[in-house]
Amino acid sequence: MPTDLPNLLTISRIAAIPVLVVVAALGTRWGDMAACVVFSVAAITDYFDGKIARDRGVTSSFGRMLDPIADKLLVGAALMLLVGLDRLSHPALYPAIVIMLREIMVSGLREYLAELRVGLPVTRLAKWKTGFQMGALGTLLAGDSGASVIGLGALPVSLIGEAGLWVAAALTLVTGWDYLQAGLRHAGQADASAAQGASHHDKTAARP
Repeated sequence: MPTDLPNLLTISRIAAIPVLVVVAALGTRWGDMAACVVFSVAAITDYFDGKIARDRGVTSSFGRMLDPIADKLLVGAALMLLVGLDRLSHPALYPAIVIMLREIMVSGLREYLAELRVGLPVTRLAKWKTGFQMGALGTLLAGDSGASVIGLGALPVSLIGEAGLWVAAALTLVTGWDYLQAGLRHAGQADASAAQGASHHDKTAARP
């Protein structure tokens, strides 16, 4: 049910997006820190909604549908904010593009495989990718100005965040390739089954 705690946590990630946009758009060091906190809390709910659902045995089709959508909306909003507010260096645009394209590709694969009634399970490496990705985005949203609020202004926070983004992009390429191979394999099997069925039908129809 949408009102179960895991689903409410998932919905909260989507609800956090307009808050994230508003505080990031303030352009102040406190706003940057608030953006980091909002994003980080929303990202952490991704772990807890799944854990609570499994522990309580309350997994639902609604949750399975909405969970990856909420993740991609949150990540997409954060990336667009960083680019739109000129918070990324030019080299860091490349890993950001890789991450966005991978999210679109995986969404398409999931939609296609759903028609075949085939799931696309999350791998352990994909979980590491998500961890680096969320950590990097949270760090970049805080930036050097936000870090100064908690006395870390002397650290190259933005550079640390961009380094994490490159690591996430590298893992994104690996996991994206794994998912693409799985999708192509299932697509090939579906085509082979369809061709075999059509051949059998033609042979049956040709019998006197």
